[in-house]
Amino acid sequence: AVLAFGAALTASSSLPLPGAETAAAAWPNVILVLADDLGWAELGSYGQRKIRTPSIDRLATEGVRFTHHYSGNAVCAPSRSVLLTGQHPGHTPIRDNRELQPEGQVPLPAAAVTLAELLKGQGYVTAAMGKWGLGPPGSEGDPLRQGFDHFFGYNCQRQAHNYYPTYLYDDDRRLPVDNPAFLVNQKLPDGADPADPRTYAGYAGKVYAPDLTWERARAFIRENKDRPFFLYLPHFAVHTP
Repeated sequence: AVLAFGAALTASSSLPLPGAETAAAAWPNVILVLADDLGWAELGSYGQRKIRTPSIDRLATEGVRFTHHYSGNAVCAPSRSVLLTGQHPGHTPIRDNRELQPEGQVPLPAAAVTLAELLKGQGYVTAAMGKWGLGPPGSEGDPLRQGFDHFFGYNCQRQAHNYYPTYLYDDDRRLPVDNPAFLVNQKLPDGADPADPRTYAGYAGKVYAPDLTWERARAFIRENKDRPFFLYLPHFAVHTP
């Protein structure tokens, strides 16, 4: 079974650890998808009729659809902190977007207890793939130090504004991506027609990062389909520069 959800869990020592013979039947696999800046009314599963979202609609039908679920904040990092810790916005450690140089955001502290840590404690294999934004590699907020066995994608949420990056993180290592270096926030040239798709040709590279992320996600699912797994997919689309 696959459970797509956004609720906080609490640890309990009375929960049995999943054994090899009972894990598949008793412990659901969990896929948590966070779409960056996607409004709930833009999905077919919530009534949208102009934009077709058949794959997400199927996940909603076969999983869980939320109708009383709110983002913890209006911006990225604190929203993710609320989601992963289950804490109220006034209690969660990350309260706003704060950049670190050369890349990354203020880290989620080691004392924070994440959903991944709770599930890992119950025998789950865990992965985060997409956009992190809660601490640079090597910091206490590194996803590999916050309960995730694997990470793939953008560590820095600012870098994730570019769908054609020159590198992504594969766990704690930079993976080169065959794209030219590009200033993602540059303006359109003077006189360019914003209604002409050709105007945006210069904003694309060779390798589309969402494709790489989903390839890794599918591989993780295939590799762990016979054991309990938690896959956190904080997708960076449809956020714009």
